[in-house]
Amino acid sequence: MKNKAILIVAGEPNSVFLEIFFKSLKNNIFKKPIILIASKDLLTKQMRQLKFNFKINLLNKKSISFNLLDNKKINIINVNYKFKKNFDKITENSNTYIENCFNTALALLKTNKFTGLINGPISKKTFLKEKFFGMTEYFASKTSNKDKFAMLIYNKRLSVSPLTTHIPLKDVSKSITKNKIINLIILVNEFYKKKFKKTPKIAITGLNPHCESNYRNSEEEKIIKPAIKSLIKKKFNVNGPFPADTIFMPEISKKYDVVVGMYHDQVLVPMKTLFNFDAINITLGLPFIRISPDHGPNEKMLGQNKSNPQSLIQAIRFLDIK
Repeated sequence: MKNKAILIVAGEPNSVFLEIFFKSLKNNIFKKPIILIASKDLLTKQMRQLKFNFKINLLNKKSISFNLLDNKKINIINVNYKFKKNFDKITENSNTYIENCFNTALALLKTNKFTGLINGPISKKTFLKEKFFGMTEYFASKTSNKDKFAMLIYNKRLSVSPLTTHIPLKDVSKSITKNKIINLIILVNEFYKKKFKKTPKIAITGLNPHCESNYRNSEEEKIIKPAIKSLIKKKFNVNGPFPADTIFMPEISKKYDVVVGMYHDQVLVPMKTLFNFDAINITLGLPFIRISPDHGPNEKMLGQNKSNPQSLIQAIRFLDIK
């Protein structure tokens, strides 16, 4: 198919995502058709409340004429969702609806008629509960890829990838292994070579402050340095370990495409400080490209028409490139 479509799952119904979706369509012209998986009733309710005016093109998921689609209307595959007159707070009541949306998307992605999947935010506490640390792990499990996957927070100037994702800080040190570091670098390297036709320059942080520890066998000495040595021997363009408190200084970070850190906040806090919403969350290692805009449900802002669409716009643009 010459012009594949972009698939979007709206995610948590009690979130600001549909507001952001409306704003993304209103102010941007995207080349590829966009198909949304969501509740049509919820969509029309939020559109009225937020005073947007889009026509709706209701699709049958079994017989989509892709060549006839454009983005002048909202192309939607309806998934039924019963909601109250006023929007609910985030509860487990929406779990079945969200699961049905994702199952619909995963089935469609197997047809190879889409450039990738963008999903709106969900609540980890209610939807994932204790089954998965995050949506990265959820999709890895759904595609039978439980071991070799990674989170990449992408910006064209600088990206970051945490070795461990949404796990408690107390569990980070025991979750770091040489093989995990090597596998992550392989995934990042393969992604950049396939998507951008380049070998990325990758900086790897240490775990401890200043890459030092009072313990004789620190994680740097025991795990991180041996992993870097092995990667360099295999001709990967990596350096480190770097202290996390200096690697994001402009004179250092400008030399690299990606900073790989040992835990989530070690690299995501500076990333969001540098780029705000101008970044997207890409899951590496799946049989398709999966992107999540870099924001949460933020249900407290629901209906206020104040949310920033920049991250979703960037996600769509990423998949809109021919």
